[in-house]
Amino acid sequence: MDAEEQGMVHVEVAFALPNRQRIVSLTLPAGTHAREAVRQADLAHYFPDVPPETFENAALGIFGKALRDPERHILQEGERVEVYRPLRIDPKAARASRAADKRG
Repeated sequence: MDAEEQGMVHVEVAFALPNRQRIVSLTLPAGTHAREAVRQADLAHYFPDVPPETFENAALGIFGKALRDPERHILQEGERVEVYRPLRIDPKAARASRAADKRG
């Protein structure tokens, strides 16, 4: 009997910094939501230099698509939860700065 038949799902949780990344494979009970998968992945163990609240409060996505409410997204077999880091600079401000640099 495979995990899905036993009420379990296989998922991955991914987090990356500019210089390293980690993908944690998990087998969780069916009905687990995305935020709980991040808790179970214990990313703070792999990234001790990242404040734990980064993982607790981070925006999450599934295969590049942001989740509006990670606590309500029930994970499906094979999904990868991506933990997004906060932006360091507003994208609009960054574009304006680059445009100003090009103009001289």
